[in-house]
This record gives sequence, structure tokens and C-alpha cells, in this order.
Amino acid sequence: MRTQLRAFVAGAVALCVGGVLWASASEIDAELLAKRRVFKEIGTGLRAVRHAANGNYYVLASPGVVVFDAQMKRLRFIGAAEEVPSGQKGPRPPIGSGEDCDVDAKGNVYVADRAYNMVEEFAPNGQQVRSFAVNSPMSVAVLPDGEVAVTSPGQRTLVAVYGANGRLTREFGEPESLSTRAELDRFINQGRVNSDPKGHVYFGFTYFPEPTVRQFDPGGDVAQTFQFTGVDAFPEAQSVRKEIERQEARKEPPFLRPILTAFGVDPVNGDLWMGLHNTLVHFDKEGIRRSEYLIYTPNGTRLEANVILVEEERLLIGAEPLGVYEFARPDRQH
Repeated sequence: MRTQLRAFVAGAVALCVGGVLWASASEIDAELLAKRRVFKEIGTGLRAVRHAANGNYYVLASPGVVVFDAQMKRLRFIGAAEEVPSGQKGPRPPIGSGEDCDVDAKGNVYVADRAYNMVEEFAPNGQQVRSFAVNSPMSVAVLPDGEVAVTSPGQRTLVAVYGANGRLTREFGEPESLSTRAELDRFINQGRVNSDPKGHVYFGFTYFPEPTVRQFDPGGDVAQTFQFTGVDAFPEAQSVRKEIERQEARKEPPFLRPILTAFGVDPVNGDLWMGLHNTLVHFDKEGIRRSEYLIYTPNGTRLEANVILVEEERLLIGAEPLGVYEFARPDRQH
């Protein structure tokens, strides 16, 4: 892979404030060029890319989910409306507006459908097998024992977990309070969810000033926090906080520019990768920031990540409408 590096190394600096040790580790700033584009038919409406235990890839892009095999050959499409004779009105499409999807070990696909206010489950052959009501679901993550973690703007907590019967089983994750305006606070606490093989749930705050992903253990307790608070993150965080203050007294619906645009979890070692528009930040499983990159397509176009899939030897990073691109993992380079 052609990789252009602009590196600087800052000496480790440590100072003790109030008995707490603060450390600034060495940083590497690099530009990464993608190796190639994959799933070439995918672009407009891209929302999610998942890799299932059966080796297949599941790509959510309007209007449905496209299934590819391990060699990235298209197998089927989930979400197409049934064909009806000319002149007759057909049934509504199985998927109205998919915001996110995930896949369980059996190949069943779960879709967060904001148009229908449903989380929908589809069998491996594409047939819908069940659905349960959730108001404006934004993101889903499959958990062990048939449970599904869901995020929604109307929730009291960050994460709601639904059982195999479609009923709410538990809620967890305390929202952050940055505003006295309840509507604005709810907006700030929107986010997406992910999971790992150990049953951890990860919640990424889309609009929080300091890019933040919170890891919860299977019981719902906070296990780790990944937060980008480097010197280069400070100006944008301050700008967002000032904008939140400005919107305190406004009557118009809240609006903020997304901060955390995507994140992915390494299923093997628990490392986390954040997408901050054109910037990719790598954290180890302890929440320590390891490296920071600017990402581009093979021809040098900025890639504004909205999808990150972490695999053993590569990263699949997508941007709507540019599509999905393969990157060699920079942490694997020697």
C-alpha cells in the first residue's frame, strides 16, 4: 500500500496535578492511502458493514442489506419489495429506512428501521421472521443469547437491551448532561452501538465535544472509556461547547455537526478505532491513544468515515457516497 508519512515524535511529558499523574505519550501523525475499493456497487446510502461468523459480509445501503461472500461476491439482497402484476399496488418494502444492521452467529440479520419504528430480524435466506417496536431506532448490536442492544433518541438511558422475545429486558448507560435544555441534552446523547465476542457493549457519542466511546460489561456497568482529548482535539471540543451554550436559549430544534462519525472494535484484542471525519484514531484496549491518521482513497480523495470494520489484517472503512475501501492495518506494519 502506498503510504505517505508525516511523522513527529513528542517526548513523553508527565506532570502531577492534585496527586494525579498526567502523561503525554509519543504521537505519530500519518496519511494513509487505501489499497483498493471493495463492494464496488455500494456507495449511496451506506450505513453499516458487518462480517459474520459464516464468512459473509452484510452491507446496509439504501434501500436494504446486500450480502457478499468471503471473496466479496454478491449473494443476495435483503429488503426488496415483492413483485406484483403491472397496475397493482404492491406491499410496503420490508425495510423502510435502515439506519444500522448487525448479524448473529446463525446469519440472522437485524435492522434498525427508523421509517417503520421497528427493529426487524431477517433469516439467512432474507425472509423476515420477526420485528419489535422501537421509536426511531438508530443503531443495533447483537449480543449473546438472542439479545439485541439498541440506541434511540427517546431512551432514558444510552442503551436498551431487548430479549429474544422482543421485550425490553434492561437499560443502562447514564446520559451526559451538558445543557439545561432537555431537548438539547437528548440530542447530544445520541449515538451508535457495537459489541464484541465477550458480550461487551460499546456506545459511541455522535455529538459529544470530546470524541467518546464508552464500553459496558455484559451487566451494564462501565468497564472502559475511550476518549480523544489530545491537544489537537481541544479547539474543536471548545467550539462545540460554545455552540451548545449558544443553543441553550434557542427555540429551534437542536443541531450540531457530528463529531464521532464511526467506530470499530477489534474482535480479537479489544482495540478501538475512531473515525472523526477524515481522521482515524487508534486506541488500545486500555483506552490509551496509540496513533492518529488522516485517511484517503487510492487517488487521494479525503475519506469522511461513517463505517469502520476491524479485521485481523485490514480495516474496511466506508464513506457515503464514496463507498467502502480496504486499508492495511498500520499497527501491523513493521
